[in-house]
Amino acid sequence: MKQYKRIRELREDRDLTQAKMAHTLNITQRTYSRYENADSMMPLDILVKLADFHDVSTDYLLERTDIKKRYPREKEHE
Repeated sequence: MKQYKRIRELREDRDLTQAKMAHTLNITQRTYSRYENADSMMPLDILVKLADFHDVSTDYLLERTDIKKRYPREKEHE
């Protein structure tokens, strides 16, 4: 498993500590650190919360694209 480099970069760009991010995600700092360093598999719900928090796509976080912009959400059918 490789390190989630972009998750760390985005956190540091906002001058946030791992503890602050962990609090935002309602997890412990140790758990967040394990996700950031890829010592533990990150659950999908945490990945989505991180993408929403940083306003980027999950593909950007996973380094599948270099485009930060999130995908537009489809409108719900009435």
